[in-house]
Amino acid sequence: MKNHTTPENIEILYEDNHIIAVNKRAGDIVQGDHTGDEPLSEIVKKYIAKKYDKPGAVYLGVVHRLDRPTTGVIIFARTSKALPRLNKAFAEKKTQKSYWTIVSPAPKKNTDTLEHYLVRNPKQNKSYAHLKEVPNSKKANLTYRILQKFDRFSLLEIDLHTGRHHQIRAQLCKIGCYIKGDLKYGAKRSNPNGGIHLHARKLSFEHPVKKELLTITAPLPKDNLWDAVSN
Repeated sequence: MKNHTTPENIEILYEDNHIIAVNKRAGDIVQGDHTGDEPLSEIVKKYIAKKYDKPGAVYLGVVHRLDRPTTGVIIFARTSKALPRLNKAFAEKKTQKSYWTIVSPAPKKNTDTLEHYLVRNPKQNKSYAHLKEVPNSKKANLTYRILQKFDRFSLLEIDLHTGRHHQIRAQLCKIGCYIKGDLKYGAKRSNPNGGIHLHARKLSFEHPVKKELLTITAPLPKDNLWDAVSN
């Protein structure tokens, strides 16, 4: 997958002296990895350097991550004061994350809470969901509800209660519900851009300095299926 975001076309959702929120595109990696591709964190630094005419090094702290093929809201810390406070909020689960995903077939229930035990396989970069606790597993919980039904697909809203590796993808796969484009977790076909129809729609958290509640919503990507969603 290739990066689609540049300092020129970056979509900023929120920005102040302490934090910056971006609408991540499919293909962007949040932080550097073995691919050597330029991460979103570096692209955001270049955006800040250009916008504010900063000649020196730009400070930017990575707070959380999204899988490379997913899209949606991601926040970075712009100050050394904000970063540890945001890290603490995420670690203590004081944030609310809401995802939208398009799946096929539809889950049997309109709404449900899923509980599984996930085992991560680093070599495959994949997690496997089990119904009961097994060695090296971590408990994973999420709640979904069906928002909209199409001819062959359904739109789900998902609230994460834990933050495990590939959690949404693995848990939905376990119940036979496959995210559009996600070949790794059971989809029959890939998407043209290499992404999957999993979108970090909304993130709510307390501002690390102002101490007020912030809710940031990421507009949906542009394609025929997302365009059919009733916002």
